[in-house]
Amino acid sequence: MASKNYIVLKERLTFSEEKDYKVKALSAGLERCGVKGIGEIAADIPALQNIPVNNKADRVRAIATYLAGGLWPRTIDQRQLAPLTDLVVPTGLDDWLTAALAVVGNPYSCFQAVPAPQTIQGKLLVLWGISVETVPIPVSRLIIRKGGAAGNILAQYDLQELAVAENAVAVFSEPVVIDPQDIFAVQVRASIATGAAARVYIHNYLFENAGQVIA
Repeated sequence: MASKNYIVLKERLTFSEEKDYKVKALSAGLERCGVKGIGEIAADIPALQNIPVNNKADRVRAIATYLAGGLWPRTIDQRQLAPLTDLVVPTGLDDWLTAALAVVGNPYSCFQAVPAPQTIQGKLLVLWGISVETVPIPVSRLIIRKGGAAGNILAQYDLQELAVAENAVAVFSEPVVIDPQDIFAVQVRASIATGAAARVYIHNYLFENAGQVIA
């Protein structure tokens, strides 16, 4: 399937464009929830009942229209990933840190010492942007894989544009969806061998059945 892989600096987005992008990312996640049996999206959004499941584009648009009206499905909760509780193997810290960047050109996990995280049952994850707090920016490329640290590439992004930006925050050209129980990898390629972890935050939305974590 064709895809678009590039970053868009947040500073170049208007408020409306940023809002529309986030609605698009939320809609993509909710549409996939319907496929993976999280919540009852078709019951929550009646307009979906007349759109075939295989017509993803129209379903995402219908969900976006619903969300634009200030509504939210009653059977699905959305929050952000908690790396200590939402992964089969938790990270050591409740923080977004890479493994230590030891060698220029090597890929390093964005999940500390966990090279191939796996979402637990009933958690669907959408990755939609990146922020790099470490200065100077010590990474040059972001790679998202399915199947583990050497798995198929779902998306990859050149991060060098961030180094010349006033604010090292960007959104992806398209949101990346990680299904429940999928083994995946989010890696950055080191451009500076700092020998230390870098603070690389992956902007995300996590979806689950309503009431499962947040009462």
